[in-house]
This record gives sequence, C-alpha cells and structure tokens, in this order.
Amino acid sequence: MQKLENYIDGHLEAPRSGRYLDNYEPATGRVVSQVPSSDGADLDAAVAAAERAFVEWRRSAPDERSRVMLTIADRIDANAEELAQAESKDTGKPVSLARALDIPRAAANLRFYAAAATQFASESHSMEGGAINYTLRQPHGVVATISPWNLPLYLFTWKIAPALAAGNTVIAKPSELTPLTACLFSKLCQEAGLPNGVLNILHGEGATIGQQIVEHPSISAISFTGGTVTGATVARTAGPMFKKVSLELGGKNPTLVFADADWDKALDGAVKAAFSNQGEICLCGSRILVESAVFERFRDDFVERASALRVGDPLEATTQQGAVVSEAHMKKILGCLDLAKEEGGRVLCGGKRARVDSDRCKDGWFVQPTVIEGLSMGCRTNREEIFGPVATLIPFDTEEEAVGFANATDYGLSSSIWSQDISRCHRIAERIHSGLVWVNTWLLRDLRTPMGGMKQSGVGREGGFEALRFFTEPKNVCVKYE
Repeated sequence: MQKLENYIDGHLEAPRSGRYLDNYEPATGRVVSQVPSSDGADLDAAVAAAERAFVEWRRSAPDERSRVMLTIADRIDANAEELAQAESKDTGKPVSLARALDIPRAAANLRFYAAAATQFASESHSMEGGAINYTLRQPHGVVATISPWNLPLYLFTWKIAPALAAGNTVIAKPSELTPLTACLFSKLCQEAGLPNGVLNILHGEGATIGQQIVEHPSISAISFTGGTVTGATVARTAGPMFKKVSLELGGKNPTLVFADADWDKALDGAVKAAFSNQGEICLCGSRILVESAVFERFRDDFVERASALRVGDPLEATTQQGAVVSEAHMKKILGCLDLAKEEGGRVLCGGKRARVDSDRCKDGWFVQPTVIEGLSMGCRTNREEIFGPVATLIPFDTEEEAVGFANATDYGLSSSIWSQDISRCHRIAERIHSGLVWVNTWLLRDLRTPMGGMKQSGVGREGGFEALRFFTEPKNVCVKYE
C-alpha cells in the first residue's frame, strides 16, 4: 500500500503522528493509497519552515520568482500524462477530461502568475503643494491555501501561484479525498529548485488539520475554496483573529435559454454546463430556465442528449461521465433525488445509481445523468446545491420572470444566458445576481478576470491582479518634498 507524504521545508516526510487516512479510487470503490493525517506538530514544522524561507523569498526579484514558477510549469507539462492518470484515479473523472482541462490549466495558472509577478504595479498620487503618495504592496508573510476535491491540481495551483508570485510563503492543504496530484506536485517543486520552505503541503482532514491551519496565529491570510457551510466556519474562526480571508463557495447556477437562442449551441452548452465533471464543478448550471414557447422541444432534445452521455470506466476513451468522488457523496446525491421526487419532481432520465459493465468498476460510485421537471422554484431541490449530475428544467414566460427565477436562491456564483438578442443579454447580465455571467457560452475563462460570487457563494475575488492584491498588503507612503 502506497503511503503518501507531506512536503515540509523542501522534503517529503511521514506525518509525525504516524496516522494515515485511506484514499479510495471512486471508480472501483477500493483503497489505493494512504494519506497523512497531519496534526499540529506537522503544522508547526511547516510554519517554522515557511517563516524561515520568507526572509529570502520576499526579497527575491520578481524575475527570479517568475523563473522558478515557469520551471514548475514546464515540469507539469513534462509529466502531464502521469498527472492526468493520477487525477482520474483520485476523482473518478474521465482521464480524457483530466488531460484536456485539469492538467493544462494547472500549468497555465503557474505561467500566468509567473508573468504577472513581473507586471504587477502600484499607484502613485501627486498632491498640490509639493507632495506625492505612493503605494507599496508587500507580501503578508506565511499564508494558507485550502483547495477542494473536484478540480484538485487545477484549483490547488490557482491559489498557490499568486501567493508565491506576490512573495509569500505558503501552507497548502489539498483535499484528503484527492491527494495524489498534490503529492506529485511536491516532487516537481523539488525538481524545479523551489527554495526549501517556500511551499509546504500538509494532507489531512478539514475538521482537524484544516481547522488548525485557520487557527494558527502565524498565518495571516487564508484562501479557501469549498462548501458554504465550511466557508462559514472559516469566516467565524478567522474573523476575530483579523486574518485576511477569501472564500470561493457553492453555487446553484441558472442557465437561461430564450426562444431566439441558437438551438444546437444552446443545447450543447446547457448539457456541458449541467454534466461536465459529473456536475461536480461549482460553476455548473444545474437550474435550466427555458422560455415557455420552446420549453417542450428543448426539454425533449435536452433529455435525449443527457440520456446519450456514456457513463463508464474513467480510463476508457469513450467515457463521458465518470464516478462521483466518494461513496458518501454518491449517497448524498441519491438522497437529493429522493427529495426531488417527494417534492413532486418528474424524473425524465436517470435518477439512479449507475452500474458500469466492467469488472474493474462494478463496485464504483457512479450516478446516472438525471433531468427533472415539474418542481417549483422555491423547493429545496431548486435552492440547495447538489453538486452532482442532476439538472432541473423550469419554464418561464417573460424576461422579468426569468431574472426573478435566476435570482431565487441564496447563491450567486455564475450564470449563462443563451439568446441572439444582444440588448436583452446585456440587460439580464446587469440584473442577475452572480459574480460571473456567460453569454452564449459557458466556462470560457480569461485568467485576467475576477472570479468569485455574491451572497452565499463567497467573499472576495480570485484571478488576475485581484489575487495579487489579496496576497499583498497595501501601504501608503506620503512624501513632502517642498
């Protein structure tokens, strides 16, 4: 049985307690490795290493930080297949998706912030009477990043890259459910020559080591992506300690389809938004609002396409839907489907655990792509995040009603609008309560743009210079020169 290791002060090492957690492969339901169950002793060692490393890392030239980060990105490219296989094994997602999305994006994150490190600038303001103000942006010191299980290396690097680029040293905690690529990433950092202690990776459960990271007095800023309930706990803990916090949380995102939309593009986009990565993306469009004039036609075509999605072994090239991340998560999704039926929903396709015709995957945690209609806008199924391959269809009559339905949740992360009336698209984009709005597309991301949500979808923004601002402290210097 492979035992994974923490990455502390540039070295891979076992947890000081000697305790481990089982790591399961979702597609098979079997234990494939053991993950360190880190504790306060591991954290103290990591923080001490990060504090030592910060003395030199903060003074390093942006060009030097950029060079090291670019070297790590090159190492990701050179090991892309191994990383994709590990990501698929850990998450249950098709390996084809990991190859096309997760691993290339991880390298892109590092390259983007390697460049940004050399371009980040601050402001100056001259005053009448012979004075000038300028702003210094200085790294916080030791910061923490806590990343989720659905896009493990993608979101892990999305957080650590701007933190490192800004001159901080980092304590990073990947999800204990998907630790493999973070462990492989540790080795790539060693190969790339990242100075010891600049990045430290601790594995373990959120309720134990995750909470201890948030509570540690030497960690001054925390970037967290995960569920809204956990995000609230992070905020409650960090707030009284006056730590800087960024929270990217859940979503219950609407897809708005108008009668004048390009039919095939809207269908393809809605299916992709609902079921990509088994619906396990916070940006997935799980509520599909369709103009009544075309509702029945759209429903029938959408169900046909959803039913045709191939659920299978993530290692097979033809698989479009893999396993969900854990047995507990599968049971949660199936429980949500039972609730939808109790609330009066009609299951048009799916609705059950999927059985894969493969000896390897016969005990895996698969769920059929599911489409439901007939639910009210205010029911729990249409208000609470399921985070699985489940979409609901809701008709609307007017633009006003569509906007009202779209905003009828406690979340406000993303949305997509499908219409060829560009004036309408601009009107709705301005009125809809979400941090990201896509028009006639979905998940088209420019890394320069801010990413984050409203309401219970989070606090703060990631991406572009927003992330570098989060990971730095602004200081005004006023000089009177008359």
